Amino acid sequence: MNFKPFTWNWLPQVPSQIWILAGGRLLSQIGTGFTLFYAPIFFVQVVGLSATQVGLALGSGSIAGVLGRFLSGTLCDAPWAGRRSTLLLSAAISALADGCFVLAQDGLGLVVGNLLMGLGVGLYWPATETIVADVTTPQQRGEAFALTRVSDSVGLGLGVIVAGFWLQLTHNYRLLFAVDGVSFGLFFVLVFVAIAETRPPIPLVTSRSRPWRTALGDRAFQVFLLANILFTTYLAQIQSTLPLYFSQGDLSNLAPAVQAAGVAPSGFSPALISVLFSWHVVLMAVVQLPVARWLRPWGNVQALRLSAGLWALGWGGVGCLGWAMAQGVVPPGGVSALSLGAFGVLGILALATVSYLPASAALVVDLAPPSQRGLYLALSSQCWAIGYFIGPPLGGWALDQDSALRHGFWFALALSVSLCWGALSWLHQRSGQSERSAQSGQ
Repeated sequence: MNFKPFTWNWLPQVPSQIWILAGGRLLSQIGTGFTLFYAPIFFVQVVGLSATQVGLALGSGSIAGVLGRFLSGTLCDAPWAGRRSTLLLSAAISALADGCFVLAQDGLGLVVGNLLMGLGVGLYWPATETIVADVTTPQQRGEAFALTRVSDSVGLGLGVIVAGFWLQLTHNYRLLFAVDGVSFGLFFVLVFVAIAETRPPIPLVTSRSRPWRTALGDRAFQVFLLANILFTTYLAQIQSTLPLYFSQGDLSNLAPAVQAAGVAPSGFSPALISVLFSWHVVLMAVVQLPVARWLRPWGNVQALRLSAGLWALGWGGVGCLGWAMAQGVVPPGGVSALSLGAFGVLGILALATVSYLPASAALVVDLAPPSQRGLYLALSSQCWAIGYFIGPPLGGWALDQDSALRHGFWFALALSVSLCWGALSWLHQRSGQSERSAQSGQ
């Protein structure tokens, strides 16, 4: 009997620096998972701060993150700094932030820690994505971004799980911040030892040419930023509005048998919601690389157009599911069919997300001059701050309205995808014109 030898050909064929960076991001995100959901609980229940104080402190971190992204874009492209130095600075500041959390005894310590952590995170994202862009070819870039995103997701998930077990055993929250700080320290060492500077030796634009103004004046980039704000607003709805909608939907017309089986008049049970969103996260981690590889021949704009179509389908599905439950339209199978519908909707939204993440970063790299990759990626990263600023308040407002607006909100989101589709169609048409012009000039 002949056995085929085992090979690793199914893994992404990317430079070794990408694997090193992915390993570092996995390590760093494990530490982040230790504190992501537990920091607010610690500062309210252990330190004794109010929920309002904690919320304001977290908001200050978001503001620092915006400033950090702008600073990162400048440092990444600067000849006296570069991508590697910016990433090292990010890790050092983040570790210092965890030190503040460990020692914090009042609101001031929490604010200082969040300002430093926000600054560190803001410095991190443009720098790490610019390194990925620098060391990969256009053909490798989509899978490289997908690989690093998988590392982030797996690391974050492991961190949350391990921290949950740790707290159940010891209730020692401060040690979680210490472990997070150690993870940033190890990430610093890994980058210092194994990651070389990747900024291309291309003469950079001078300060007189106002590179920020030049980037923001790029028409194609402007169009992409508008679409990207919509995409990030959609992502925010999954994390903030959708769980609340499922938990408190207008389900008073449901049959008693269905209510007893796990769908209460106020919505899905907490246990069912936990399973639904765990399914969403696990599915994204599993399919991220295969989807990126499948979409590679399509090109980045086409991949984003597919993502837009999936967002429209997913939001339409949420609206239909909520409307059906509110009207007491219980399909055959009762709660099982309703649950399957929710699983299906979150599966579609998972596919929309994994189609979006690598392609959006790769498209920014395509649009940016090599000497301004850090700046372009920093501006693109600001879309996340804008989307997460718009998304939760908008969704919260919709859920506070009457039944028609609450369920119609999701159909409105589905219709808004047409704006994304129009912007991406313009970019696709423009890229086709550019290719034809280049061919005619040869």
